Amino acid sequence: MELTGSADRRAVLRRRIRLLVAATITYNAIEAIIALSAGTIASSVALIGFGLDSVIEVSSAAAVAWQFSGPDPERRERVALRVIAGSFFALAVYVTVEALRTVFGGDEPERSTVGIALVAVSVVVMPILSWAQRRAGRELGSASAVADSRQTLLCTYLSAGVLAGLVLNAALGWWWADPLVALGLALVAVREGREAWRGDGCCAPLLLDADPADGCGCAAGCTGPCCVGGP
Repeated sequence: MELTGSADRRAVLRRRIRLLVAATITYNAIEAIIALSAGTIASSVALIGFGLDSVIEVSSAAAVAWQFSGPDPERRERVALRVIAGSFFALAVYVTVEALRTVFGGDEPERSTVGIALVAVSVVVMPILSWAQRRAGRELGSASAVADSRQTLLCTYLSAGVLAGLVLNAALGWWWADPLVALGLALVAVREGREAWRGDGCCAPLLLDADPADGCGCAAGCTGPCCVGGP
């Protein structure tokens, strides 16, 4: 009976992750279109990087959706993690190149009211999606789901940084804040990419019948990202 309860709980968590992934893909697809359009018009590397991060978030979420669409998600986890990690690295390279080109090329970004409004909305929405997926991923013991939630959380940090850069440029004319924010994003993306590439920090087997006070129910001594004590 206990085993049946654990199996039922895992099925519920897998369905929840699929729904959260679908919501993430939908939101980020819309966000990417608006951000890339507004960033191109304003020549804002930070806003374009924000849009590309949304594209990468879609690919990351799609990798997790692919993983959980099969009968044995655990067997697909490593591939999903590689896709997520590669997305982080690609974002870091592009943003770094474009930020340096902006600084040394003197191509000052223009003000973008649409960009400011879009990023402000993301500062509110992204933390909610990230928290929900990270909680479900930790309980299920899925490193890829947790990694994807970190990608979503990175979008939150990026949103806050880009928002600050856009506001400083619009209010004070500090155009250099835009590429500076972009370079900060690149550093964070590299760190998160390394974490996803290593990506074997979840405990297995997961103890779904563990005391809720123990967090995700990982074995004693676990400090991986799926555990409460993990990074």
